[in-house]
Parts: sequence; C-alpha cells; structure tokens
Amino acid sequence: MNNKTLSILSYITIIGWIIAYVKNKDVTPKSDLVTYHLKQGFGIFLISLITNIILSVVVSILPALFFLSYVGYAILILWIFGIINAANEQKKPIPVVGKIFEDKFDFVN
Repeated sequence: MNNKTLSILSYITIIGWIIAYVKNKDVTPKSDLVTYHLKQGFGIFLISLITNIILSVVVSILPALFFLSYVGYAILILWIFGIINAANEQKKPIPVVGKIFEDKFDFVN
C-alpha cells in the first residue's frame, strides 16, 4: 500500500488504524505523512470514544439533554476533514483539536 492509502486508512475505524500502524512499522523509511495521520486518527478516535461514553451516561441520567447527542455530528465532520487532508496528502491538523495530537502518541513514531 502506498502512503496516501495508509493515511486514509488510519481514519477508517480502529481496525483500519491498526492495519495502517502495522504497515507503517514494516516500512524501513517511515513515512512522516502516515505517522502524522496515524496520530490524528488515533486522537479523533479517542475523542469519539470518550465523548460517546460521557454522553451515554449524561443522557441516561437526564433524558431531557438528548440534544447533546448531536455532538457526534461535529466529530463526524472533524473525521471527514482528516480524511480529506489525508487524501490530499497534506499534513494539516484536524480543525479545533488537531494541534493537540501533533506531539502526542509517541508510540506511533
């Protein structure tokens, strides 16, 4: 697989992320593009997971706050931005939260 494909794959579920991670580890000169998008993809996955857990608890306690479930659409839009950046082979952070992940997740390097 080429770097563009691995970069896009790093956003497609956690299974796609694992495949891209393993393939990137096998390549001798590691691609900065793939590593960057692996970090961004893992960060958006963690935000999605944590947000869904918190919202599930809050909405089950206070059903009147069901409208908070629309936060998931914002995460979906951020995820799409990440895929578009990967498809264009750009190392641009995901809007709003992407800068946070640029220096995190050192295990990806």
